[in-house]
Parts: sequence; C-alpha cells; structure tokens
Amino acid sequence: METKILRVVAQSDVLYIPSTKQEGGQLAKCEIRLKMLGGSKFGDEFIATLFGNLAQCRFYEGDVVAAVLRFSVHEVNGCLFQDVVCNDLVKLNQ
Repeated sequence: METKILRVVAQSDVLYIPSTKQEGGQLAKCEIRLKMLGGSKFGDEFIATLFGNLAQCRFYEGDVVAAVLRFSVHEVNGCLFQDVVCNDLVKLNQ
C-alpha cells in the first residue's frame, strides 16, 4: 500500500453490490479519479475503487486528499487486470 497526496478530479455515484459479509446483504461501491499534484496536465492519474462507508462520503473536484492506495493484479481468462482500491481517504483542504 502507498499513501499519496492527490487532487480529486471526479467521483462516480454510489452503487450497491451484493455482499454476504455486509448486514443487509449489500455493499456500497464507487470510483474516484485522483491526480498527482504538480500542475502538469499530463500528471499521473488513478481510478480507485471506494467501498463501504468510504464510498458514501462525497468528495468534490479540486479537493486535496491523502489517499492510501492498494495496487493488485488479477487474471480472468488469461487477461491481466490492474486493480486500485482506496483503503482510506482524508480531505486535507477546507
């Protein structure tokens, strides 16, 4: 896992997915687009998945956040996919 200081570009609407581990059988999920600070329009960007209570928090374009990102890879039918999950996200500016 890595902690990074990033700027929020956008956040999707919350979806609820089936989960046997959650009370009520559903887990909140959304995606957030984050960009490295530095001003370059070609800076590194990430699309990360938020789950649970964190997915229900609303972040807005331009918010500066500290994000703990977990990177992993999974394989489906011989194809590799990169996953980025945000384990924690804290807004730094007011």
